[in-house]
Amino acid sequence: MANRAYNFNAGPAALPLDVLQKAQEQFVEFENSGMSLMEMSHRGAVYEKVHFEAVNLLRELLAIPDNYKVLFVQGGASTQFAMIPLNLRGPGTSAAYVSTGSWATKAIQEAKLFGETTIAASSEADSYKRIPAISELNYSSDVAYLHLTSNETIEGTQWTEFPDTGSVTLIGDMSSDILSRPIDVSKFGVIYAGAQKNLGPSGVTIVIIREDLIVKPSVPVPTMLRYDTHAKADSLYNTPPTFAIYMMNEVLKWIKANGGAAGMEARNREKAKLIYDAIDGSNGFYRGFAEAGSRSLMNVTFTLANEELEKKFVKESEANGFVGLKGHRSVGGLRASIYNAVPLESVQALAEFMRGFQSRNG
Repeated sequence: MANRAYNFNAGPAALPLDVLQKAQEQFVEFENSGMSLMEMSHRGAVYEKVHFEAVNLLRELLAIPDNYKVLFVQGGASTQFAMIPLNLRGPGTSAAYVSTGSWATKAIQEAKLFGETTIAASSEADSYKRIPAISELNYSSDVAYLHLTSNETIEGTQWTEFPDTGSVTLIGDMSSDILSRPIDVSKFGVIYAGAQKNLGPSGVTIVIIREDLIVKPSVPVPTMLRYDTHAKADSLYNTPPTFAIYMMNEVLKWIKANGGAAGMEARNREKAKLIYDAIDGSNGFYRGFAEAGSRSLMNVTFTLANEELEKKFVKESEANGFVGLKGHRSVGGLRASIYNAVPLESVQALAEFMRGFQSRNG
């Protein structure tokens, strides 16, 4: 599509054009059924085929061990901030969190509603410009779990490796980088992610949970906020977001066809390098926000000399077909979100625009 925008939105974010076109073809009538998928019962055989195909593709692409369940729930990752402590903390227990930025802070604030919450490590003193080193982690061996946010979309930082926590359950919020690279799922007790950045449209949240953690909560918890509710019903206890799951299934097929998690990582590293090279080679005209060792492959954050110049950058970029480059209101600056589905050509165009803007304003 010649008029397709250069989409760098932070989420909901770019979707593969091939997937959108296939969805367009199937929107009114799905597989000769005489109706749209959105009109079907979630308990019918046609939808269930889509549902379980998505489960199995996630298992395959992430090499999820057999002793884990894959759940599709609603409410976004923000609801998981509450479901994690509600389901995994007993009375009188504490939980440990790594404070790395805006999304980790939201998870911590929610956890404090349910009991003692300790900070295992924090980069707040460094304005969240880095991910703490694994050697900085300090938590008790009797905490209910250790929680981390694998990628901070607002600050543009990302964990490059994950800790081995031994007997302590590790929880990962991977909303903004799931399936952007291979990971060892077995290191985690729970991985959760909203789909709207790397896996599909908004509406469905993925929870990958080790089966021994799916137990009746030790305190009263509403039915829809219990992992055992969704696990027993294969995520079909109530009506799931059927169209969002269909779209995610098609994105998963696209990821598989393009090399799986390893293929996505190679693609994402190539894209990120183009923008970071434009920043690092600008002689200070562009200033990267995140420290070099913590730079995200998903969200490239940077600033210019002053706010007026940043506003000019945004205005000119929008006039040239670029969308979503304004930084989050809480930190300002500029941000390019380059999730899996953002084409290499879009990133090449952005790097070229950045060099041109510098030549006109440097």
